Amino acid sequence: MKALAQNIRISPKKLAVVAEVIRGMNAEEALKFLKFAPKKGADILYKVVHSAVHNAQHNDNQNVADLYLNTLVITKGIVYKRWRPVSRGRMHPILKRTSNIRLELQVK
Repeated sequence: MKALAQNIRISPKKLAVVAEVIRGMNAEEALKFLKFAPKKGADILYKVVHSAVHNAQHNDNQNVADLYLNTLVITKGIVYKRWRPVSRGRMHPILKRTSNIRLELQVK
């Protein structure tokens, strides 16, 4: 029972803050926490956890109460490179970082 999200437009550092809190949690508790957490990363992780739970229910006929987050891995995705013009005809880089999320659920 897995869910993947790739090249999400948020830096891995910002996602890791929320991921550390829910890692190892029960799936129901994680969804409740993420629904009301005041972070942008919480909304993104909510969608991934929700998708994994529905995959478990639909594909494997699992009960939500028996599921917990076994592995939650946040990795670096591709980096969009943009440029900011500055004085004397030079440019400063702007790095727009992305994240990859891999989530696996297990049955208790």
